[in-house]
Amino acid sequence: MESAHTGKLHHSNAGLHSNAAQRSYTALLVTGSEKYVPLFSEILTASSINQISVIATADQARRMLLEKDFDFIIIDAPLADESGEGLARHVSVRGLSQAILAVNSEHFNAVSSVCHEDGVLTISKPVDRQLFWSALSLARSVSSKLKRMQDENAKLKQKIEDIRIIDRAKYTLITYLNLTEQEAHRFMEKQAMDLRSTKRSIAEEILKTYAN
Repeated sequence: MESAHTGKLHHSNAGLHSNAAQRSYTALLVTGSEKYVPLFSEILTASSINQISVIATADQARRMLLEKDFDFIIIDAPLADESGEGLARHVSVRGLSQAILAVNSEHFNAVSSVCHEDGVLTISKPVDRQLFWSALSLARSVSSKLKRMQDENAKLKQKIEDIRIIDRAKYTLITYLNLTEQEAHRFMEKQAMDLRSTKRSIAEEILKTYAN
């Protein structure tokens, strides 16, 4: 495949998904052949995956993944520099993308049994349009669940960090102003209300004030 295919292919299909609030997904298509690029791109675009990058080798994919994350990575095996199985498993173990590996039918059973443990979705070639659509739908469902879990985890971490900073600010008020814990709590709540700010922001200002 010529180097021109390492660039992004941007697609739009407003007729299929007109809801502007719908999340836009990204995909990386790794293939050494032109054969399935139109089919993969068409189905990806119809699924609101409208930022699609196409590259030719596993080495290029690994280097790109050091700089950017993709929601889905479709690997059309074999690749010029490896079978594609190692890349699919590498992607899946990272846990940031959903991998779909397309392999020749004679290797399907052996490859799918190995890759299944790592969460790689394997489809047989020649690629059936409906089968790829089904695999992509499953990958999207799993991706959405993982994103929700990651978002919830990030919110929980943020809440814990907020509590830690607020508690440190309370202790600072108790130490420097001889307030009780309840008085420190009421002081911070009143400041937040009066200044129309968050308790986290008030706590940070308190810590800055008494840092020296």
